[in-house]
Amino acid sequence: MKSLGSIRRSFEPWNDPSQKPYIAFENITKKFGDFVAVKDLTLHIFQREFFALLGGSGCGKSTLLRMLAGFENPTHGEILLDGESMAGVPPYRRPVNMMFQSYALFPHMSVEKNIAFGLKQDGMAKSEIDDRVNNMLKLVKLDQFGNRKPHQLSGGQRQRVALARSIAKRPKVLLLDEPLGALDKKLREETQFELMDLQQELGLTFVVVTHDQEEAMTMADRIAVMDLGCIVQIGTPVEIYEAPNSEFVASFIGDINLFRGEVTSANGGVVNIETPDGMVIRSESHTALQAGQKASFAIRPEKLRVSRTRPDGGVNAASGEVWDIGYLGDMTVFHVKLKNGDVVKASLLNAARTVEDPISYDEEIWVSFDADSGVVLSS
Repeated sequence: MKSLGSIRRSFEPWNDPSQKPYIAFENITKKFGDFVAVKDLTLHIFQREFFALLGGSGCGKSTLLRMLAGFENPTHGEILLDGESMAGVPPYRRPVNMMFQSYALFPHMSVEKNIAFGLKQDGMAKSEIDDRVNNMLKLVKLDQFGNRKPHQLSGGQRQRVALARSIAKRPKVLLLDEPLGALDKKLREETQFELMDLQQELGLTFVVVTHDQEEAMTMADRIAVMDLGCIVQIGTPVEIYEAPNSEFVASFIGDINLFRGEVTSANGGVVNIETPDGMVIRSESHTALQAGQKASFAIRPEKLRVSRTRPDGGVNAASGEVWDIGYLGDMTVFHVKLKNGDVVKASLLNAARTVEDPISYDEEIWVSFDADSGVVLSS
């Protein structure tokens, strides 16, 4: 299998006006009685894209997936797949397949029979079924486990069987609803990369629903962050992480520090913000702001520096007391309580095996950052 690097770097059909979406949600609304699960949502997904719907419980992401699968019908709006309307098309007639978090394997059937079940339902010839099942077992690296029952497999192996069964019918689109939620952390991380490789090898369009931000960031070409039935931002993992468009997105994706204050000046793409305790933040800004306007500065913990001495310049720096320290092996996390009572988080990479005279609890230290290391958000 070839490296995905060059493929994924050049894959940006959403930036090409000549490309038509493969999956189109057009002004979709879904109501359950008086409850609105999805609100007038429009979303375009492209062929061979690995797309993630990310959000907390009740945000509408699973409802959107179930409407695409045909298990739910929109109250308003239209869903198109490869240019064809899915209105009135039952689930078994749609060129999609869905993999559930529970795997939903038949406990009395062997691995081979689980994978073959859908093919038999479609009336495929036995010789073709045998070939397809063998190919699927090799693809998910389970060719030695065909005769085992699900209870004889590990959680990761059962997940692979469910995946093989989902793709055996060669759907145009594979839908994954929290597919890795039942796996432990290490196995989940390994499986994320295996899914990426498999998606590229098969050339399918994957749409995954998850509440796990790291999972979405690792696997997806693009992410739609959802809240209260709406999409609040769509972008690549880098865009979502480095340039969130709101405090909600900034807080939902990864750890974030928020400094809130008032704009004192905004000229030539540079904005000055003063916090209530007198800290001055100078930052680059692509947002149109005016003096007197409320704003916040969002910065990731790994962008902060910590030191015992005050940095030069007088801006983008605040003093505080070390409140908590977390040693995570690859990095150390400092919780620093500022003079105004706010607590900020700074993450420092442990590049050296040991550190002489490390910063300790209750020390008075400074946190600082560069002007281009965060993003200014209007309030």
